[in-house]
Amino acid sequence: MNWKGVFPAVTTKFHADGSLDMDLFFKNLDFQLASGVHGIILGGTLGESSALTQEEKITLTRDTVKHVAGKVPVILNIAEGATQDALFWAKKAEELGASGLMILPPMRYAADAREVVTYFKTVANSTSLPMMIYNNPVDYKTLVTLDMFAELAECPNIQAVKESTRDISNVTRMINRFGDRFQILCGVDTLAMEELLMGAVGWVAGLVCAFPQETVKIYHLIQEGKNDEAREIYRWFLPLLELDIHPKLVQYIKLAEHHCGIGSEHVRAPRLTLIGEERARVEKIITDGLKKRPVL
Repeated sequence: MNWKGVFPAVTTKFHADGSLDMDLFFKNLDFQLASGVHGIILGGTLGESSALTQEEKITLTRDTVKHVAGKVPVILNIAEGATQDALFWAKKAEELGASGLMILPPMRYAADAREVVTYFKTVANSTSLPMMIYNNPVDYKTLVTLDMFAELAECPNIQAVKESTRDISNVTRMINRFGDRFQILCGVDTLAMEELLMGAVGWVAGLVCAFPQETVKIYHLIQEGKNDEAREIYRWFLPLLELDIHPKLVQYIKLAEHHCGIGSEHVRAPRLTLIGEERARVEKIITDGLKKRPVL
């Protein structure tokens, strides 16, 4: 498994009646692939996984794997409250042809360090799929510490971490302690360039859903050492990237996809589409960005 590069955490597309819109989903997916992304992540927060039925998740995974046809890895996110449910999705992902897993600590229960490590190890030992630990204590209230990663290093298929602690120094702490044992991918759009410069090898991105070309370009420029060129695009991009660090990131990013012509703003309840001053404010950020969009 190559964890290097840009991995969009793609949104799930819906019709106005709330049903899956696979045609629009594939339109966006094709644009991501044409823009040079390095993998696809399904069923994350942006994918509205918590509002999908089991059958919809299976359909989404199966059809994405078939559509991508091996061009890039397809990663399924696991965010469950019970170990048995996480084991179900690890097995199902393997059956459906996914390339790997991204996994959060147990949901809806504040597990302690022993419980979190046991949870991750139990899932890892149940599958041959490579795994990426999603470390996001800001949103999910569980910090996976360096000592916990030391225990997780015993599982060879736990290979990567989505670094979302909001602490750039954690990239250096991980590298200092573990070298290249864990591949580090930035999981916060507004810190991506900074973490890539500090040694992260990938970017699990959100605004890439609407702006894949710019996201991939920044990544490649940094890999080529062209930091001044990357910084110029990143500075233009930052007001848009900040849409990723808000509780309504799904609505914000879907509205951006809509304005870019590769998505719709339809969300599934309890989420609602934006209205009033909030909608005007977010649309202004998007339209201002589109007006000043750099020529790549």
